[in-house]
Amino acid sequence: MSNRPSVPAPGRRTVLRGSLLASAAVTVPVAVTAAPAFALSGRPSASWGVQVGDVTASSALVWVGSDRPARMVVETSATESFRRARTWHGPLIGARTDFTGTTPLYGLPAGEQVHYRVTLADPHDPRRTGKPVYGTFRTAPARRRDGVRFLWSGDIAGQGWGINPDIGGYRVYDEMRRLDPDFFLCSGDNIYADGVLEPSVTLPDGRVWRNITTVEKSKVAETLDEYRGNFRYNLLDDNLRAFNAQVPSVIQWDDHEVRNNWYPGQILDDVRYTEKNVDLLAARSMRAFREYFPVPTLQASPAERRMHRVVRHGPLLDLFVLDMRSFRNANSPGRQPDDTTGILGAEQLSWLKRELSRSRAVWKVIAADMPLGLVVPDGATDFEAVAQGEPGAPLGRELQIAELLRHIKHRGITGTVWLTADVHYTSAQHYAPERAAFKDFAPFWEFVSGPLAAGSFPANVLDGTFGPDRVFVRAPDRENVSPMEQPQFFGEVDIDGESGELTVRLRAQGGTVLFSKVLQPGRTGQ
Repeated sequence: MSNRPSVPAPGRRTVLRGSLLASAAVTVPVAVTAAPAFALSGRPSASWGVQVGDVTASSALVWVGSDRPARMVVETSATESFRRARTWHGPLIGARTDFTGTTPLYGLPAGEQVHYRVTLADPHDPRRTGKPVYGTFRTAPARRRDGVRFLWSGDIAGQGWGINPDIGGYRVYDEMRRLDPDFFLCSGDNIYADGVLEPSVTLPDGRVWRNITTVEKSKVAETLDEYRGNFRYNLLDDNLRAFNAQVPSVIQWDDHEVRNNWYPGQILDDVRYTEKNVDLLAARSMRAFREYFPVPTLQASPAERRMHRVVRHGPLLDLFVLDMRSFRNANSPGRQPDDTTGILGAEQLSWLKRELSRSRAVWKVIAADMPLGLVVPDGATDFEAVAQGEPGAPLGRELQIAELLRHIKHRGITGTVWLTADVHYTSAQHYAPERAAFKDFAPFWEFVSGPLAAGSFPANVLDGTFGPDRVFVRAPDRENVSPMEQPQFFGEVDIDGESGELTVRLRAQGGTVLFSKVLQPGRTGQ
């Protein structure tokens, strides 16, 4: 039995709304062994902090990580003093879930600040409890006039750039926390399970990047414990744990939660892997993903354990979280004239069309883990995303997107906006039928942001099938630029409660707004 590091959790005052306190500096050692442990004495410790996920007007999911078996108890209150607190008895946390647990909260007041604390109790003696860990979040509003504001990005600890204690770790999370959003959307690549972290990397200008390293980040992830260690790695960062305690998240996944450019049924020829069956690797990663994030399907039956879902955030916003990874067909040149599987799978496409038609929210934000019109290659001949480089009529995976866009137009569905990450730069694309080979759709916008803590890359070329115009882009001119050389990117969506206008801001780390676009409500295209 190995020992987990004892990582200090953020204190209550650190996570208060509007706090001016900075996150603590990274205090963990450069080399860390972060494996689960049993302690024979002492009290349970929530050393990995707390998280809240998928907040609605009346519900939320609270997550905690323990250092040993424990009973999870959550208390919620309208005030920081925890007078008249409500108690929620959560699960027994043990080795089966890698000492993590999630407790659903129901019947919460809409549009209110909720203070919560999580206490871990010895399962054999409930009087023996650890130090409570505190957090706070806002429930979604019941009234339109309250407005909604959230952030999004993706791509964390990729391309060899992990937690660097010399620059204060993932400082971008502290910057995002200070913006005090209602929630954060992570658009995928929460980890890089195929990305090894070296203790140090020499940059082109001679400076040295230094990584905090762990055993699990010393090789590609294959076993369940190795995937768990990859998800656990990011929680070593003080900034991220403080962010988690204040800002709820909506989490989706993409390829690097398993390995680069994977698809169902793939058999690897990568010499780094002894396990070649990607479906088995994906199942292990999915289990670890559900253990380490507050997602709503952990306790569901296997048939219901799907990543795609709608998160309803009051009258102004429905967030459609897609899974463009689990149901796709094999990466290929993408020239098929008939493709019912595509990138979403037939069932998910039907679900998305149905739920978009049912939505009564002013804005329908489609959270995609891959871009639509940006060409993302996979090797010399295959393609990884939707676009395949031919600007003509839809082929391959483009056929599903054409069907969806046609449905949105013909059903008169208003207020659709696409958000994504994946490509490691930030940009804004406007799609319009007058520029497109396929013309049976209404104009729409797609906004790209990221990376959040990974390498930056040059801009991808555009595919003209759906008529994209790159209105704005900020990207480096060489591959894999480190976070020490290139600001990290995240986006902000601000929906005004009075006018219903939706403003998108593309932000760079350091407080700079690079681009802003205001969209009007009630339109099928703009």
